[in-house]
Amino acid sequence: MGFYGTLKLIFYKMKRKLDHGPDSRPFPSGKKHCKGNGYLSPSSLVQATPTTFGDLRLANGHSAQRRRVTSGPPPSGLQDWLHIFQTWSGPERLLALDELIDRCETSQVKHMMQVIEPQFQRDFISLLPKELALYVLTFLTPRDLLQAAQTCRYWRILAEDNLLWREKCREEGISECISSRRRKCVQPGVAVSPWKSAYIRQHCIESNWRKGDTREPMVLKGHDDHVITCLQFSGDLIVSGSDDNTLKVWSAVTGKCLRTLTGHTGGVWCSQMAVATVISGSTDRTLRVWDAESGECVHTLYGHTSTVRCMHLHGNRVVSGSRDTTLRVWDVSTGRCEHVLTGHVAAVRCVQYDGRRVVSGGYDYMVKVWDPETEVCLHTLQGHTNRVYSLQFDGAFVVSGSLDTSIRVWDAETGGCVHTLTGHQSLTSGMELRDNILVSGNADSTVRVWDIRTGQCLHTLQGPNKHQSAVTCLQFCRGLVLSSSDDGTVKLWDLKTGAWLRDVVALQSRGSGGVVWRIRASDTRLVCAAGSRNGTEETKLLVLDFDLDDKKKETD
Repeated sequence: MGFYGTLKLIFYKMKRKLDHGPDSRPFPSGKKHCKGNGYLSPSSLVQATPTTFGDLRLANGHSAQRRRVTSGPPPSGLQDWLHIFQTWSGPERLLALDELIDRCETSQVKHMMQVIEPQFQRDFISLLPKELALYVLTFLTPRDLLQAAQTCRYWRILAEDNLLWREKCREEGISECISSRRRKCVQPGVAVSPWKSAYIRQHCIESNWRKGDTREPMVLKGHDDHVITCLQFSGDLIVSGSDDNTLKVWSAVTGKCLRTLTGHTGGVWCSQMAVATVISGSTDRTLRVWDAESGECVHTLYGHTSTVRCMHLHGNRVVSGSRDTTLRVWDVSTGRCEHVLTGHVAAVRCVQYDGRRVVSGGYDYMVKVWDPETEVCLHTLQGHTNRVYSLQFDGAFVVSGSLDTSIRVWDAETGGCVHTLTGHQSLTSGMELRDNILVSGNADSTVRVWDIRTGQCLHTLQGPNKHQSAVTCLQFCRGLVLSSSDDGTVKLWDLKTGAWLRDVVALQSRGSGGVVWRIRASDTRLVCAAGSRNGTEETKLLVLDFDLDDKKKETD
């Protein structure tokens, strides 16, 4: 056995005694030493290994003259004892040391540990070429990289490598880095990686979503005491539509009402938005196309003979559904009606359009799949026994929610019913579909998560923190689910586990008339339209910004 093997056996023997005491029982207190990754192993040593502990100290860059114990003069016969020890063979020395350690007190073992342990620790990262050191760091999680950066200056430099953080951001799905103008030096000569800044920013936003902070939401008051019937959010612009016949354009940054869009002669019931183009539908039987930046009404779309109840925008086309039982396909840029789809025998309540197919649901209990170019109904999906109120369509599957309490999943190509999802007790008023995961909100106050491939209900979002009244709106955001309700709250749920995380919004009048009608969310903001039907809560918009820390730094 070589020098290192001998030294390590001594070290482990001392460690066992220090941890368990002479009678092999653990000590009641004291921190247990553990073997870290920084310890040397015999296989990692070079050929010319030191032969004594003093040689090892010199190899590690320490002085051969270490601090001696100065409790008194050396005992008589020490040199003879050391000479005898040196004449023994390796196994004999181990046996002697074994017996010696067993006769040592704890304080004496601790002293030996303090002398020997540092020699088994080595900063292997600093000894590697930079390329290899960076390769080793790629195996660390972002959280571990942040901790590694606090080890020493050289590790900090390595842990700020921009390409390293770019890869970590790619693994986390972060595709945009912080611009170079916002980079700063935390230490002289150590520039912060813009990709690292992007990761930290996203981590802070995620934490703000899940845990919240003490900031109050920004309150935007308007529409007097009327109901906000529809809500859109794009960039820094918010557009609210109301039964007061108007739409209002708000700044999500300042909270100011930038302009009021007037022209409808009836209540606004639905809207869509892309960048600064807004389309609205009204009880006055028209659609209007607006420029949100200027407030100008670009087009007024005539054709429907009753209330425009729903619409869906895709590209430069919008499809509208009306209580007159028809759907119309419009060119937004010209204001021209390109196609009329007839076939429903009652009001059209919901519509989806993916640029290729139109799917509509109506009060005639039917769901229809259309080819808008030929104006042909490809499939009539029959099965619901009451009005259809909500739809989702991803190009392959159609999902419909009805007053009959069921949700049905249909094959869009064949028209066949793939699954009937049961469990809700009332009207499914809203749904969100992404990557075959469906979230449904119901008037029975519950939210359910489904896998539409299997028809399985993965989670029912309820329990002691569930909504106390009908769910009014749903949103996916960052692997989370947001749900609003007639109970005056907006709740945040974990999509994977189904766990309630927190109430993001809770109106003062919740439970006594306060309602959250609509919600819209981006990665960094949540906009809620709230009010009441009995005068207990003012009609208003609440804007919550989860990227405030980053914006504060920019302002400073």
